[in-house]
Amino acid sequence: MALQTHAQDQLGMFIEKEKGNHFEYSSNTTDYWVTIEDYPHKVWVRDGWRYARVLKTVAYIVTDEADDGSPIVQKWELKKNTNYNQRSL
Repeated sequence: MALQTHAQDQLGMFIEKEKGNHFEYSSNTTDYWVTIEDYPHKVWVRDGWRYARVLKTVAYIVTDEADDGSPIVQKWELKKNTNYNQRSL
């Protein structure tokens, strides 16, 4: 996955630690099959966006759906996280 340069209503951006890719994120306003409380962000990737919870040094990214309907989540370590309203987190 890579940065989607047309993220809507961006809250910030981060650099993931393992490969150094840049990502932007925005608020999740869609309470579809994961709750906004659990995944309050959308991380914008090459083919759209993924539900996520972006924290200061780590992001939890929903990458797929399990057979039982639960989210499959990857944990990404962050090298840098910049909140556009608060600057560097």
